[in-house]
Amino acid sequence: MGKLIGLGITGVIALVLVLMTSYTIDEGERGVILRTGAVVGVAEPGWHVKIPFIDSVVDMSVRTERADYENVMSYSKDIQASSSLIQVNYHLDPSMVTSIYGELGEEYRARVLDPAVLDETKVVWGRFTASQIVADRQRLGAEVTTAIQNAVAPYGIIIESVQISNIDFSDQFEKSIEDRMQAEVEVQRLEQNLRREQVQADIARTQAAGAADALRAQAEAEAYSIQVRMEAEAEGIRQRGAALRDNPLIIELTQAQTWNGQLPQTMVPGAAIPMLNLPAPR
Repeated sequence: MGKLIGLGITGVIALVLVLMTSYTIDEGERGVILRTGAVVGVAEPGWHVKIPFIDSVVDMSVRTERADYENVMSYSKDIQASSSLIQVNYHLDPSMVTSIYGELGEEYRARVLDPAVLDETKVVWGRFTASQIVADRQRLGAEVTTAIQNAVAPYGIIIESVQISNIDFSDQFEKSIEDRMQAEVEVQRLEQNLRREQVQADIARTQAAGAADALRAQAEAEAYSIQVRMEAEAEGIRQRGAALRDNPLIIELTQAQTWNGQLPQTMVPGAAIPMLNLPAPR
């Protein structure tokens, strides 16, 4: 029994020593190794051995974490107060966990991240008017993200994304914004109507000008046709007149060519017989 008890005590001591000298680091974490309170290294994920009673290990998460900041009060460039919800996704730089712990400890968020988010949000907010904050949230979010990233990057905190939502101005100001936007929409509608009417007027003028050009071209063509026809008729008359002057007998030839060979049924006494120049019978 004494031997068994001795073996049991020895086994317990050995188990305790194993537990005291070994540890594991999970994936998504890093272990900051402290030796008599001083940072001496970092442990990667896996199984490790430490010096009992001398070494200790602090687990530091390098996974993506989310920090929510509700009712963040800020003033716009035109001195309009608003509250908003800021959501920040971030993680620690694995290569800087020792310096993060050495300089900030496990309270790095309260010491660096929280003040940076609140301060930088207020600074960026002051660059925008209230109407710009309402109308251009994408640019607002991008500038807030960049400002926070630049503020915390030297401390080994990496900002993955920043979401801004639930922006709330006073009811009076929101009503004025709504009225202004409606007025702008109405102005745009009137401008569109004016441009449409101008286009329609231009089309009508173009069509009228085209119709006038067509009528003018038609009139000029008709006038030219009449002129040509009249000139041709005048030339024909002139030529016939000249032919008659030069050939008096051409009239008789024309009559003979067109005579059907019949004599009149009644004649005036003493009149000549047509075409033959003969005296009428008595």
